[in-house]
Amino acid sequence: QVQLVESGGGSVQAGGSLRLSCAASGRLFSSYDMGWFRQAPGKEREFVADIMRSSGRTSYADAVKGRFTISRDNAKNTVYLQMNSLKPEDTAVYYCAARVFTVDYNYWGQGTQVTVSS
Repeated sequence: QVQLVESGGGSVQAGGSLRLSCAASGRLFSSYDMGWFRQAPGKEREFVADIMRSSGRTSYADAVKGRFTISRDNAKNTVYLQMNSLKPEDTAVYYCAARVFTVDYNYWGQGTQVTVSS
């Protein structure tokens, strides 16, 4: 069982920055692919970014490319999402997810609210 705990959400004005953190339990964190997703009110959850376990290869949704950066620290069992140049449309609950020996993400955090005001 993998537990994920997000932190770092909050309220910020447009153009500001936030850094989200996600701490994972377990001794095999370096074996997990990690991702960030978000869900805005009235919308479906959508992919934001992910980082692969071995290569560290990253990928991003077009809407955040060039503004958000995903990274991981395997020694701290933590994945980060640095969010710059935030826009009101980035307002959502952000979820951390882990993909552990499966095709789909199978572990999820409880989410952290990000609110961007114009």
